[in-house]
Amino acid sequence: MNVNWNYPTAVRTGAGRVNELADACSELGMTMPLLVTDPGLAVLPMVDEITRRCQQQGMTVSVFSDIKPNPTGENVDAGIARYRAGNHDGVIAFGGGSGLDAGKAVALMAGQSRPLWDFEDVGDNWLRADADAIAPIVAVPTTAGTGSEVGRASVIMDMTHHVKKIIFHPKMLPQIVILDPELTLELPAPITAATGMDALSHNLEAYSSPIYHPMAEGIAVQGISLVRDYLPTAVNDGANLEARTQMLVASCMGATAFQRGLGAMHALAHPLGALYDAHHGTLNAVLMPYVLIANRSAIEDRIVRLSRYLGLTDPGYDAFLHWVLGLRDQIGIPNDLAALGIDGGQVDKIGRMAVEDPSAATNPIRFSADQYTALVSRALEGRLEV
Repeated sequence: MNVNWNYPTAVRTGAGRVNELADACSELGMTMPLLVTDPGLAVLPMVDEITRRCQQQGMTVSVFSDIKPNPTGENVDAGIARYRAGNHDGVIAFGGGSGLDAGKAVALMAGQSRPLWDFEDVGDNWLRADADAIAPIVAVPTTAGTGSEVGRASVIMDMTHHVKKIIFHPKMLPQIVILDPELTLELPAPITAATGMDALSHNLEAYSSPIYHPMAEGIAVQGISLVRDYLPTAVNDGANLEARTQMLVASCMGATAFQRGLGAMHALAHPLGALYDAHHGTLNAVLMPYVLIANRSAIEDRIVRLSRYLGLTDPGYDAFLHWVLGLRDQIGIPNDLAALGIDGGQVDKIGRMAVEDPSAATNPIRFSADQYTALVSRALEGRLEV
């Protein structure tokens, strides 16, 4: 399946389309792009092959990979220094969420004089940026989860305050995205599962949001359907190109849909990730049923509609919850946070941080800090109170 679409990003989808990367860069006026990725990908042959092809077409490409799985402000600062020292004229954001988020943040900051945190997604902070100085971006995801390739923000760790912050500007939206399933074929099953559940969490929380955005709601429903149909296959048969393609699309749809907002899964996953350096997608996967149960009174009617669309047996709220639990079990997601090495020593702090997280604002129920603390405590102990 080789197709192109715009919504509003120009998306090129299909096996082998990473070979069009140099053309995509040229379309945006790049001749000396900086490829930002994570250190694990940087040493793989695919990165060497990609840079070699770009160079054969007359480009000068450097690779920056000094970023953590949860990229920090210091990582972004190092990327900016590399960008400026190399006189680069654009960014290739390549990889999973860390590479994509760090790449977009470097592109935002390349021509700015203010510090990164001045552009935290609070109020109209984005207006502080010199929009003309933001570098062009081509995004190439290698996992199907975050959907950051079609997002206008990056999640970056503020190590001084041990909190994840959302950095936002409309021009952080990459102008061209390449969804090439061949880049995801070597992704291990556990990472395929965790990132796939992250895509589900984006679609599901966007669907459950109280914000009125009917286009995003419709996209979320279809994204959930794709996860149902293709995630188990992608996990169990990693060489299946159709499943890999459709999961990339589901991930892309989730990030498009969460213009409608997210919710308590992300409000908890962000502080948990900041305090314990745990994998974001796995956190969302573990938290998912606990949050569904906590939100039941506010979302039951819409979940019943969703279960009918999905064609679940005896469609209803319970059928959907059991589908989520069954999917998690099928693909090897742990049932509780303790399995991720998380303890109960900071549950009160997590509750306070969750209330302040931007994602909490669009949860169907405005939980208090105490309610978030109780929720995370249940997820630690594996208490699914149906």
